[in-house]
Amino acid sequence: MSDRSAARSPRQQPDASARVLSPAGRRRGIAAVAVLAAALATGSVLPASATPAAGPAASATAASVDTSVSSDKRDVALRQGLTGLVRKDKYPAALASTVDRDGRTRNYAVGTGDLRTGAPAPVDGRVRAGSNTKTFVAAVVLQLVGEGKVDLDAPIEKYLPKLVRGEGIDGRKISVRQLLNHTSGLPNYTEYMLDDLLGKDRHTYVQPRALLDVALEHKALFEPGKKWSYSNTNYVLAGLLIEKVTRRPLDEQIAQRVIDRIGLRHTYFPAVGEERIRGKHPRAYHSPKQGAPLVDFTELDPSWGWAAGQIVSTPSDLNRFFRALFDGKLLKPAQVEQLRTTVAVPEEWGGKGVRYGLGVTSTPLSCGGTMWGHGGDIPGHATRTGVTDDGRATAIALTANMAPTPQGPEHALTVLDASFCKK
Repeated sequence: MSDRSAARSPRQQPDASARVLSPAGRRRGIAAVAVLAAALATGSVLPASATPAAGPAASATAASVDTSVSSDKRDVALRQGLTGLVRKDKYPAALASTVDRDGRTRNYAVGTGDLRTGAPAPVDGRVRAGSNTKTFVAAVVLQLVGEGKVDLDAPIEKYLPKLVRGEGIDGRKISVRQLLNHTSGLPNYTEYMLDDLLGKDRHTYVQPRALLDVALEHKALFEPGKKWSYSNTNYVLAGLLIEKVTRRPLDEQIAQRVIDRIGLRHTYFPAVGEERIRGKHPRAYHSPKQGAPLVDFTELDPSWGWAAGQIVSTPSDLNRFFRALFDGKLLKPAQVEQLRTTVAVPEEWGGKGVRYGLGVTSTPLSCGGTMWGHGGDIPGHATRTGVTDDGRATAIALTANMAPTPQGPEHALTVLDASFCKK
């Protein structure tokens, strides 16, 4: 799990267009570099160059439309941007949800939800949210901090004694905070096992401790606190910390403390062995390299993501979650302040000015100000999320990974920025 990183008919398909539904009609990172090493897996192979089919456009109800000039322009910019991601960047589908300052929501869907049938992409469909899972996990850890059960600056050794050991790796020297902001120096387990998980082990269940064992076979990247490096291993340990402190399963804690608490009706942590996506959802596609045929990757065992990337959600639920995270519905003020305490990240990872907090990124907007979010990539889906301090939010979900074109990920971030900045 990382951040960043067409129909079969020979007849030409109609142009893709955005469909928008109001919450009454259908309620329910952000910059980063892909570290997914893609390997072709078994599945239905489809031509990457085929033109995605477009579904019929649907009008928004008056309740969901911001009638100000600036918001209209942002709406047009988002529609055009999503359409460009499908037409030009060859994503089969692009979904999005926006929230304005007054809490009004618009949901969008562009392109084809199923390349075999040509069915349109479902508005606010469920997708694998990838590394947005890390933000859910960080929220639970910070709740435990607020309850006095976890100390951010205590070593992970205090909670998971004698577990974190390896070449240059010592859990007595790595703090909980360093896990959450990726300054631990721990190697990233996905770099060593993802090829198999995308191929022969795509349907294999992997236990969290096995993920950790893979990481600990490799030496530390650097001394804790000295540098920054994105590592899914950090959040596997954060998940194990939650289970040790609460004596309850991670999925239950995320459900009770976050999902149920703020009413995320279409978000869930897949059960052991659950490979399909529940409810309405677009099919998910993956390819071993840009320009290669797309493979249907909708069904897979996501256990290898666990606390680093297993959650399934919708664009509107992701917006609800990130808004709640920053407006005090989930965390006490002291923990929100810790959440927003950031460290610098390499520009080649996140882009100019991007910083990493505790499970969130801060990204400068082209029009000034900052958006907070995370985003995630997992085979088949890519998500980009952002929320501003005045309550505006945008979540975009794309149904291919790796990106069909080299410019796709950058263009997705441009669309995300325009949803806040177009005037």
